[in-house]
Amino acid sequence: MTTIRTRFAPSPTGLLHIGNARAALFNFLFARHHGGEFLLRIEDTDRERSTQQAVDVIFDGLAWMGITADEEPVFQSTRQPRHTEVALELLAKGLAYKCYCTPEELKQMREDAMANGKPPRYNGMWRDRDPSEAPAGAPYAVRIKAPREGETVINDLVQGEVRVANAEMDDMIILRSDGTPTYQHAVVVDDHDMAITHVIRGDDHLTNTFRQAMIYRAMGWDLPRFAHLPLIHGPDGAKLSKRHGAQSVVEFRDEGYLPEALCNYLLRLGWGHGDAEILSRDEQIKLFDLDGVGRSPSRMDYAKLLHINAVWLRQADDDRLTNDVLDRLKNVEGVNTDDTTRARVLALMPGLKERARTLVELAESAAFLGRHVPLTFNAKAEKLLTPEARTILDGLARELAAVSDFTPEEIDAALRRFAEREGHKLGQVAQPLRAAVTGSNTSPGIDATLFALGKDETLARIGAVLNG
Repeated sequence: MTTIRTRFAPSPTGLLHIGNARAALFNFLFARHHGGEFLLRIEDTDRERSTQQAVDVIFDGLAWMGITADEEPVFQSTRQPRHTEVALELLAKGLAYKCYCTPEELKQMREDAMANGKPPRYNGMWRDRDPSEAPAGAPYAVRIKAPREGETVINDLVQGEVRVANAEMDDMIILRSDGTPTYQHAVVVDDHDMAITHVIRGDDHLTNTFRQAMIYRAMGWDLPRFAHLPLIHGPDGAKLSKRHGAQSVVEFRDEGYLPEALCNYLLRLGWGHGDAEILSRDEQIKLFDLDGVGRSPSRMDYAKLLHINAVWLRQADDDRLTNDVLDRLKNVEGVNTDDTTRARVLALMPGLKERARTLVELAESAAFLGRHVPLTFNAKAEKLLTPEARTILDGLARELAAVSDFTPEEIDAALRRFAEREGHKLGQVAQPLRAAVTGSNTSPGIDATLFALGKDETLARIGAVLNG
């Protein structure tokens, strides 16, 4: 049995788009499901637009998503001699030829074709000419001889059987006049040499597949199996753009999404397995295969992603979430992120994560734990701190000061005891207390909140309100 080998081959010319991230995930899961290997190739032949920063973004994004390659990444730019070698081999076999057309001649060709209602393509001017007619010393490109009869058939694992008449394809350039290989040529040579068995990519590459098939067949190489994934559209069905919301992995990370939530959502975006929605990585590997991928474009549903993120947030380890929260609070003015704050956040995390949908919301809700007195209060908290409420707080301070074992259970008992004795409902006691110690009208349970702050800090915050 041949070992299944897939690859993710991004161009380092920008951010890691969510569509590319999904393609990487599908390649990774497919390889893992079949006990195969997943590889990474950086297609950096566009030297003007490729940057090290963009390469780092790809590596960081994949690492964040937990997508790891089984071999060292291949940089396409280092393989140019091999690309040239294959082009020259095709030339020597008479399956490619030198084209001496000037830019002006090519432009005229396109204009003539369009004037006659034909697609603007190369007309094969140098295909069958005698090499002796070549202008001495003139630069030339190498073009592959496209088949002119019959049709090319691709049995796509997602799209099904797709056919193109060979007459519709022209003799494409595989080696430019400056000696550099074209994308169509380089990708075929690299996929062959890397022993790629399955090419899983966006369906915007489907037309490329027919052109690339020419090189495989001219070299006598077996074609890999192709699977072209429908693209991801915005919620309105239009091409995903900035107006819809986040588009790149970095943006989703910055907006507070967990990698397991994003991967879980991307998996379900165009792939299905019954009613299964929340799937661990092990479950994804066990279940994923290409027969579950649909043919229609998927629509990005940010509300659904938010829901899935909240589910994963509630399941996440408290220590991990605490570290992330402190990291996000480091640059927030007026918030201390020392060991004391860390202990408070960790203690309150079980309650905090139940109420948050993203890490951003989680950090915002935890910020009060690192603030100094006197606190600033939001508008709703200000309204709660009425003169009557301050009277209640004064009595509460004495009640809480008398609690020797400052645990959630003892705090709860003290608040209930005070409310009953003073003839108040528990909410009449808890709400102004919450406002006084958090600066907000919302928080996890008041007993857990006071426990996380500790007795001294709780009494200091109540005192600051009473003396303010």
